[in-house]
Amino acid sequence: MTNPLDQGAKRYAQFESAQYVKFEAERTRPVRDLLAAVPPTPIRTAIDLGCGPGNSTEALLALAPAAEIRGLDSSADMIEAARKRLPTLRFDVADITKWEEPATYDLILSNATLQWVPAHDTLFPKIVGKLAHGGHLAVQMPDNLDEPTHRLMREVAAAGPWAEKLKGVGRTERFDARYYYTLLSPLCSHVDVWRTTYYHPLAGGADAVVEWLKGTGLRPFLAALNDGERDAFIVRYRDAVAAAYPALGNGTVLLPFPRLFIVATRK
Repeated sequence: MTNPLDQGAKRYAQFESAQYVKFEAERTRPVRDLLAAVPPTPIRTAIDLGCGPGNSTEALLALAPAAEIRGLDSSADMIEAARKRLPTLRFDVADITKWEEPATYDLILSNATLQWVPAHDTLFPKIVGKLAHGGHLAVQMPDNLDEPTHRLMREVAAAGPWAEKLKGVGRTERFDARYYYTLLSPLCSHVDVWRTTYYHPLAGGADAVVEWLKGTGLRPFLAALNDGERDAFIVRYRDAVAAAYPALGNGTVLLPFPRLFIVATRK
C-alpha cells in the first residue's frame, strides 16, 4: 500500500522549483557576486553542482559562453525546470555524494547547495580532485543557521505534535571561514573566503519571509509532514517569524541573509 505521507511529500516536491524562483532575483545575486571573483582564466569545461532551476547555470553561461557546461541536481523537478530554461545544455538528476565520473573541469560551481551535503571534510577535497590543475572551485552557502529564521523553525519542529517525526530534519553542520581555508589550502594554490550579509526587502511582512523559506530552509521540514501537519506548522512558524521580524511602516520586512563564499584554485 502507498504511504499517504510519502505521497504528500512527493506532491510537495513537485512544486519546489516554482517556489524557489519566487525570489529569483534575490537568490541569483549572490552567485553573480561569487562568479565575479573567479580569476580570469580560460574556462573550457564547467559544471554546476546543485543547479536548481538553472538560474545559477545561466550566470555560469554568462561568464563562460564558449565553455561546455552541464548541471546536476538531486531534484527531478529542478532539473526539468533547468532543461526548459537552458535547453541547449545538459542537465542530469544526480546525487553529489555519489558523483564519481572521471572527467575534470576548469570550473566547478556550487551555489546554495553544499550546506545540505554532509561530511565536508571529505566532500570538498573530493570535488577539488575533479578540477583540472589551475581550475577553480566556486562555492556559496547560506550561513544563517543562527538567524531567527532557522532557529525558529527548529523550535517549532521540536515543540509541536510532529516533534518525533521531525527529529534530525534540517541542516546541522556549519563551519566557518577558518575551517574551509584550512581544509582547502593544502590542495589549492589560492583560497579566498569571505562572508556577506544581504538585506532583502520583502513586501508582505512575515508572510513573505515564510514564502522565501518555503523554497529553501523549510523544505525538509514541510516535506516530512502530511498536508494537515504542514498547514499547522506554517501557521506556528509564521506567528513566530512575525514576532522576530517586525515589519517597517510600509509593511516591508528587511530580511538579513548571511552567506559564505569560497573561491579556490587547484594546485
